[in-house]
Amino acid sequence: MDERAVWEGISTAPYERALELAVIEGNRVHALIFACRRTPSGWIKDTTRERVVIHPTHWRPWPGKD
Repeated sequence: MDERAVWEGISTAPYERALELAVIEGNRVHALIFACRRTPSGWIKDTTRERVVIHPTHWRPWPGKD
């Protein structure tokens, strides 16, 4: 059984937390391979603080981080 958290809708994503993001293409969920953080100005990579131009549809906590 997968113990990972269930995907949540992107509108409920918290700010300033390491998150795993995903996009839906067709009928599949594709997770990003790096953690992101939601900021008032958009999404950034958790480790480098680089701006990421994406339009995620879902989120869940990044494993092992806050």
